[in-house]
Amino acid sequence: MSAPPLKKPTVTEREARQVAEAAREQDWRKPSFGKELFLGRFRLDLIHPHPLPTDEAVRRGEQFLTKLRAFCETKVDPALIEREARIPDEVINGLKELGALGMKIDPKYGGLGLTQVYYNKALALVGSVSPAVGVLLSAHQSIGVPQPLKLFGTPEQKQRFLPRCARTDISAFLLTEPDVGSDPARLATSAVPDGDDYVLDGVKLWTTNGVVADLLVVMARVPKSEGHRGGITAFVVEADSPGITVENRNAFMGLRGIENGVTRFHQVRVPAANRIGPEGVGLKIALTTLNTGRLSLPASCVAAGKWSLKIAREWSAAREQWGRPIAHHEAVGAKISFIAATTFALEAVLDLSSQMADEDRNDIRIEGALAKLIASELGWRMADELVQIRGGRGFETAASLAARGEKAVPAEQVLRDLRINRIFEGSTEIMHLLIAREAVDAHLSVAGDLIDPDKSLQDKARAGANASVFYAKWLPKLVAGPGQLPSSYAEFKHGIDLSPHLRHVERHSRKLARSTFYAMSRWQGRMETKQAFLGRIVDIGAELFAMSAACVRAELLRSRGENGREAYQLADAFCRQSRIRVDELFGRLWSNTDDVDGKVVKGVMAGTYEWLEHGIIDPSGDGPWIADTTPGPSERTNVHRPIR
Repeated sequence: MSAPPLKKPTVTEREARQVAEAAREQDWRKPSFGKELFLGRFRLDLIHPHPLPTDEAVRRGEQFLTKLRAFCETKVDPALIEREARIPDEVINGLKELGALGMKIDPKYGGLGLTQVYYNKALALVGSVSPAVGVLLSAHQSIGVPQPLKLFGTPEQKQRFLPRCARTDISAFLLTEPDVGSDPARLATSAVPDGDDYVLDGVKLWTTNGVVADLLVVMARVPKSEGHRGGITAFVVEADSPGITVENRNAFMGLRGIENGVTRFHQVRVPAANRIGPEGVGLKIALTTLNTGRLSLPASCVAAGKWSLKIAREWSAAREQWGRPIAHHEAVGAKISFIAATTFALEAVLDLSSQMADEDRNDIRIEGALAKLIASELGWRMADELVQIRGGRGFETAASLAARGEKAVPAEQVLRDLRINRIFEGSTEIMHLLIAREAVDAHLSVAGDLIDPDKSLQDKARAGANASVFYAKWLPKLVAGPGQLPSSYAEFKHGIDLSPHLRHVERHSRKLARSTFYAMSRWQGRMETKQAFLGRIVDIGAELFAMSAACVRAELLRSRGENGREAYQLADAFCRQSRIRVDELFGRLWSNTDDVDGKVVKGVMAGTYEWLEHGIIDPSGDGPWIADTTPGPSERTNVHRPIR
């Protein structure tokens, strides 16, 4: 008889941080362009010359893209998916036959073995037709069963599950719970050891692919006991196991075709052989999986940017206002320039990060996170600008446009579909904190004990000595650098001169490091509470990374004779736009409304301004803010719908 499931854990803020910290990759065994950038060291040599895929990788990738394009053009009806809020089974089965479920899986397990670069190109292609189909494929491969097993699975597990994932079985990743989002220390789903099995109990929310999945990656808490270290642990679970109920298929403002649900586990038996890695390393597995898994979101943003540019160009040439096409009015032209330059830069960030992931010679945990952050934010802005360019037609649905005889342009749908990217796989606010933690890792490694209230005076003294040595060597290097020499980066001058932008990156990388050091000196242990400040620090780093990637990509294209002049123009435009944003962010580091905002928030929560809410009617329905997740058998109909 199995032991009763765990009670929902109650944890303090400090305990929650300790859980997250324990799940981090602690070491930096490989160089990191992003880490160096935040430390004031502009290591252009880590990304230039731009790394390239092998000829064989290109051949296989292009061959698959040709097949995938033909399939999407003839078999995928995006209007039908949007209208019926479901991907037809025949589309999913066609993708299975094409091998699209196994794009990233090694050929020895029946997959296609595509590189990260071509995997993302495929996701961008599919996502441009139907973002819902793109999400189905990326959730299955980027964070579903294939990626954790690739990184942490045993040979036996890979042999058992990867061939199924490559051709027939759809997988899903189950971490979030109704009352647990980005604070996994409060994870309530339990996995209680019982002989050669674990018994799972709990409820998982927002299980993308969960409604149709055949295999699940489930994160659950194992209680500590004799012979069991316990902790959050990852399991591969058969979706049709007794005791699993998909209780609801969720509906959203966008991505209407995704199969996202609520899944309940009641006394679900999972063989110990299905555990991924040791007990207690589930969060580490999840975070490591997301290092490259997050790159699927920039792929969808790049696709949306390319489409937005196409529509903006065609529409702005056809639509006339005051005697000339609207593209020739400065107010609209500025929006088109932003879309074009940003699309170029985001593709540069995506391809560079993906190729670095393929080569595996750099640590890309910061680069992948920065790519997700800036792509989701700027991708949303591009779609919003397209809606504005289209005017009333941008707000009108494609179906309505078609019904009255005009081109069915789904601009409002793209805006809705892209909105989730600022929340998926780490919200913008969480990404700020995650990247900030990695960015200050070098400081905390030498001076962390100084600001840790639990450390002894002896520990603090030792940390002070170590910090003195580190900063005595580091700080002087932030005073001057190549960014102050007019001749630096001269190889980026070909008609249009990109070298000033790279010098700007180098100078502002040092300025960023100085600002971070000053903030740590000023706030010390309170630094982690300065989330608005840390967010701006990270946003500056993201802009500097994007500028670097844009320049390096422009030079690559020029050297290969592939639209080099035009690439230089786009890189120049993006860098000029980005530099304005960077200057604004630096200004807001020290001149902002953070303190007054904090006072207003306290007033709002205390009810001080409740009078401001008078004069409205709240249309919200009844019910609790957070659904009850008490363990037990399901009382609802199982809507699990495996596709065969």
